[in-house]
Amino acid sequence: MVKEDQAVFKAALDAQNEGRSAALVTIVETQGSVPRQAGSKMLVRPDETIVGTVGGGQMEALVIQEAVAAMGDGSSRLLVYDLNDLAAGDPGLCGGTVRVFVEPLMPPPTVLVIGCGHVGKAVAELAKWMQFRVIVSDDRPGYASADQIPGMDAYIGESPAALPACANINRQTYIVAVTRGLIVDQELIPALLGTEAPYIGLIGSRRRWALTAQALQERGIDKADLARVHAPIGLELHAETPKEIAISIMAEVVMTMRGGTGEVMQWLGPPPDEETIDRQSS
Repeated sequence: MVKEDQAVFKAALDAQNEGRSAALVTIVETQGSVPRQAGSKMLVRPDETIVGTVGGGQMEALVIQEAVAAMGDGSSRLLVYDLNDLAAGDPGLCGGTVRVFVEPLMPPPTVLVIGCGHVGKAVAELAKWMQFRVIVSDDRPGYASADQIPGMDAYIGESPAALPACANINRQTYIVAVTRGLIVDQELIPALLGTEAPYIGLIGSRRRWALTAQALQERGIDKADLARVHAPIGLELHAETPKEIAISIMAEVVMTMRGGTGEVMQWLGPPPDEETIDRQSS
């Protein structure tokens, strides 16, 4: 493996570990005279910075635009470029043809746990077991730490309002806010509503959320925006212990991610006869 490929793959791995989007561009076929041959690779980031190259010039500029679009819609694309005639609109004069495959590398699903008390710790550990990328956050010293919750992907000790700037919250980030009360919530929720997070869950009673929502509306937060918040958080399991509550929360996260309904599973086929039931239970 050449050093350039190593740099591309390292940048791709770094993007995944940091929860950031990227796109891997690979030349899959060439004909005639071209600046780079099949197998050449390039990584494109959302800000259009690159690692590696597929030939430079106008063709590479067009590929970068397609890579950014691929990150936006999550779809791969196979592109063909003729490098024959600038006057005809071709992006080059080399005289050959290049086929390029663009593969978006979407950020892995991430659970951001805000508040690392008993429930937050249980949610983080369960989410990690479920193979989510997990970030834990708490502004209290020592709570969001490897000593308190080992094995997480990132630890943030900033104030709630500063989280969007620290945690790279995107469309793959599921937010579990198990906070300490109204004062924290009133600073946290407006910051979270400014992100693309598909799930924002807030722990607490219905009365607590009603008071928080009322205070935020008085500060100018639109009621439709507040409707994005799942409060009280989780599915109704009559959970009591921190681990039981964590299960109810992560069940709602998975339901949101997969487009589920939360209803009881239904038998889709004909009802089994007694003989089949007996055989399956034996």
